[in-house]
Amino acid sequence: MTLNVPPSAANVPDHQTTTAKLPRAVVAGIYAFAPNRNTMGATAYLLTEPSGNILVDCPAWDQTHQDFVQQQGGVRWLMLTHRGGIAQVKEIQQSTGCEVVIQEQEAYLLPNLDITAFNQSFEVSPTSYAVWTPGHSPGSACFYTTVHGGILFTGRHLLPNQQGEPIPLRIAKTFHWPRQLRSIQQLRDRFSATTLHLLCPGANTGFLRGQRSIDRAYERLAALDLETYQQMQPGL
Repeated sequence: MTLNVPPSAANVPDHQTTTAKLPRAVVAGIYAFAPNRNTMGATAYLLTEPSGNILVDCPAWDQTHQDFVQQQGGVRWLMLTHRGGIAQVKEIQQSTGCEVVIQEQEAYLLPNLDITAFNQSFEVSPTSYAVWTPGHSPGSACFYTTVHGGILFTGRHLLPNQQGEPIPLRIAKTFHWPRQLRSIQQLRDRFSATTLHLLCPGANTGFLRGQRSIDRAYERLAALDLETYQQMQPGL
């Protein structure tokens, strides 16, 4: 059973998906896939690790991407950051033998599949883990790795705006806006300028103008005025 459960998406310039493109390096050992039409233009990532490679969200599962993943050593884990990152999970698991990780409140979206559901956090490897950041969706989660000074894969919890700055985006189908803002504060409490260097968003990547990640991650996160965002209406 193939599940495509995308949320409503903002008008972003990353919808031109072409499955002929090979994934591009973000930094050494981390690759970004072309935006996937089946997940409303979401961007998936592949992390190559000695203990087993990690796929963050679902790329278009075509032959080009399958061959690329195999050349990198396959996939040990598929980490889903939110319901909008789900597509062809069954096919990916059957092809790679990966273990699927998702926050427990969205595990029901993957019936009859072999999955690992977590509550607050889940350690995927000695250098990486998932953390529950509810708000965008009930089971929205971010994925963190310590490599390259600390990188946070934010799904749709934090997205770049037109200036390439990471922001929370309130849309019509946002599950719980105050909880989303509280989740941002929890990330600020969890990390520091020495442990969080880059953000890799799960959508709106066209606004990065080819940069593929957002630098000075903690500084930008700390600069968000959450009180102002609290007053925002959907779509603003």
